[in-house]
Amino acid sequence: MAVTDLRGASVIRTEGPLGGPEDVVRLYVVKRGAWTLGGAHDGTEHTIAAGRFLLKHVGIPSHFETLPDTTAKVLVLPAPLLTPLLGNRAITGAADTAEVRLLTAHTNMLYQTMPDLGPAGAQAAHSTLIELAKAVARSRFDDTEPLLAPALAQAAKDLADTRLTDPGLSAVVLARELNVSLRTLQRAFAAIGDSVISYIRRRRLEEARLALATPSGRGRLSISELAAHWQFSDSSHFIRTFKKHYGCTPSEYARFQASPGARIIR
Repeated sequence: MAVTDLRGASVIRTEGPLGGPEDVVRLYVVKRGAWTLGGAHDGTEHTIAAGRFLLKHVGIPSHFETLPDTTAKVLVLPAPLLTPLLGNRAITGAADTAEVRLLTAHTNMLYQTMPDLGPAGAQAAHSTLIELAKAVARSRFDDTEPLLAPALAQAAKDLADTRLTDPGLSAVVLARELNVSLRTLQRAFAAIGDSVISYIRRRRLEEARLALATPSGRGRLSISELAAHWQFSDSSHFIRTFKKHYGCTPSEYARFQASPGARIIR
């Protein structure tokens, strides 16, 4: 099993003889650019455009070529666990489906945690990755499987982070986008000792705090403007919440950051 993140500023292509037979399943998730597999001359060509994925069994290696500035994630997975679902099909679809989002979130977590995992943790991470790959093949996943809870929570966090200024952001919206029930999403957050509402509020506070560290006179928002921008009901609510979380008011924090030798509080 292998996970590779590819970022190519220029064209990347294979040339010359390829290696011997393979027996693996590959998943390509293209975020930008395009990735072309095989060749048009023998009818095996597949082009995966930005925002798309392709999942297929690979028995014979094929050449590939990418467009400039292509960004993609490639997973190499064990064939025996997945080929019964795939057969000879090449499954394609949108990369923002709930199943692919969960799989991407899990692989991103693996980068951060794998070096610290013991044998039991590594086995659980492996099993979760296989289950999520099966979910991509089936276009659905088992939302009662406890192993998938961390990946579901991380996918919801990743999605929430892109919409923190959206007044409509809520647990209901995230659950709908990830194609799970609200209760399933809430259970996933509870499994990691968090809640959707707490996470959204915490991240909005973090972004507001970072904005307060901007030197005055460089477009820094006022306290009331920050409160509105980060979707607090009013400046009083923002000030109370900020002080409860960081131990000082937004104005006190801004003055501290403006003092010589001050450092941003983490």
